[in-house]
Amino acid sequence: MFGIFLSTKKVEKTPYVFEIFQRYLRTYSDEIFTNSNRPEKWATFVGISAHFPRNRCPLSLGISAHFPSEWVPTFPRNMQKDGVILVAAEEERFNRIKHGKKPKEDNPDELPLNAIHYCLESVGITLSEVEYVGYSFDPKKMPQGPYHDLFGEEWGGSAGLEKFCRKIYQVADRLKAMGFKGELKWIDHHAAHAASAFYASPFREAAILVVDGIGETNSTSFFSGKNNKLKFLQEVSYPASLGFLWESFSHLLGFSIYDAAKVMGLAAYGDPRRYSSYFDKIVKIAPNGKFEMDNEVLRFGSIIYDPPSANCQGLEALFSLEKRARDQRLMGSHEDIAASLQMITDKVMLHMAKHLYDNAGSENLCLAGGVTLNCVTNKIAFEETPFVNLFVQPAAHDAGTALGAAFFIWNHLLDNEQRQPMTHAYLGPSFTDAEIEAELQAHGLSYKHTDQVEREVADLISQNNIVGFFQGRMEIGPRALGNRSLLADPRHPDMREILNRKVKHREYFRPLAPSILYEQAKNWFHIEKETSAADFMLMAYPVKESRKDEIPAVVHVDGTSRVQTVKKDTNPRYHKLISEFYRISGVPIVLNTSFNDSEPIVCTPKDAINTFLKTGIDYLALGDFIVDKANNR
Repeated sequence: MFGIFLSTKKVEKTPYVFEIFQRYLRTYSDEIFTNSNRPEKWATFVGISAHFPRNRCPLSLGISAHFPSEWVPTFPRNMQKDGVILVAAEEERFNRIKHGKKPKEDNPDELPLNAIHYCLESVGITLSEVEYVGYSFDPKKMPQGPYHDLFGEEWGGSAGLEKFCRKIYQVADRLKAMGFKGELKWIDHHAAHAASAFYASPFREAAILVVDGIGETNSTSFFSGKNNKLKFLQEVSYPASLGFLWESFSHLLGFSIYDAAKVMGLAAYGDPRRYSSYFDKIVKIAPNGKFEMDNEVLRFGSIIYDPPSANCQGLEALFSLEKRARDQRLMGSHEDIAASLQMITDKVMLHMAKHLYDNAGSENLCLAGGVTLNCVTNKIAFEETPFVNLFVQPAAHDAGTALGAAFFIWNHLLDNEQRQPMTHAYLGPSFTDAEIEAELQAHGLSYKHTDQVEREVADLISQNNIVGFFQGRMEIGPRALGNRSLLADPRHPDMREILNRKVKHREYFRPLAPSILYEQAKNWFHIEKETSAADFMLMAYPVKESRKDEIPAVVHVDGTSRVQTVKKDTNPRYHKLISEFYRISGVPIVLNTSFNDSEPIVCTPKDAINTFLKTGIDYLALGDFIVDKANNR
């Protein structure tokens, strides 16, 4: 991921911290500096982040940097703040490869060259001016032997480990060949996760819980944060890993290891009690906020990539169920396993959150790591504990450690003050109307220009049309939050099926989200504690019984919704669109799903047009232009 932060702190040498990291990043934006607004001294931080789970290396790399820009209203044009996040994006949005690149043990040294070039060029500096590079993985903390004897000579085995370490240490040579003259720093993976949440939060002190597949050797870490410093408290070590637990069961249920979101959606259809005793054999709650897992059953090892069926033998034997083929019909047993998996995850996360509250000395909770993209679990960890406030960074998965590594250097190592909190996720590339119109003309499309795009799109949605909405800066993180979204009418009882079948070409059980005016949220959903995590679609709330029939397309089978609250000051155009729909329909909600079709979310006007033309999207709203599919057959 690529992130840019603002700093005007005076320094003897302009300290650029350049950090490359686990998802490539690149940004397309308007001119960042003019002669009138370019500061004499400013700090750029870039971070490289890579991840070596027990049997794999990082999926991709990314960049995180600090530089001034007046583009986003929440970032002060007078540049009086230090350490403000200005730009972030994931490489998959640009190269159109999910997760950026294939996971291999021999490519942690592959750098996002296009991202680096564009980033530095856009702010008018070269790599030779960068003083620090931080890589959000610390190979010095790797074990000296294989993680587990199941691995053989693959990931996590001695041969795979040796290959990974040999390649990761080549990062320095690659950077030097590109002109880098500064210092390379290795940043602990979970520390980068923790930093991505705490330093982006509005809190001066907080309890921080990091939960993912694995860092260097740990799968869960507990931290506390105060002012500019992070303090490590304790960890849960591999093979006790909630992240890998979800990967293993995603594999058993016939999905890819990246399909935790599918399993979470499927879980709502099942009975969690049916297999609860089975999961109690696999996962055991331990004292002091910890948990244990039976790896003789789970067989964490080489099951993840190009897995032979034998690697599911432990789970197949326990559940008396063969691994589902991708084209095999889902059965009740699959739904019940998913439901039990969600339940044990909730149980473990609640156990850890309670322990953290008792020991971290704060009423503020920050969550990070891929597991904390689970909006059901987030709600339980927050609402069923005494924590008063919650912050979850929108790119809570590994991509977010790019931001975290830069934060860690800027705040923790260099002891700079915390900066402006992250209030929105709109940190990616944007495009001018001239650029958009040029792309429309290049495709030979018929279109119209409008000064009332919000009102016209709201009217189109109210007539049961599906609209691709492409506006402003692209979001970071896996959720589309109104700038790269497909929008539809939540009142239409068949709209979820239509979208899943006609546009997304995905499974029947995948829920679709409501985007609701922030000021109306409590009128439609049961919200016990408010949190900005809902702004990033990272909380699931029960729909009020009296409202369910009004918005059937966004109510999941269990009566909940993965809600996005929309605030006027963070996305005025999207807020206005929903307000217009409210005026027309009496419902302050639009259906929102990501603008893509079995591919990364669209990034450029070209991406949006291509997806529009090949799917059942009815209208496309690109900036102030509207394209009608009926006029472009």
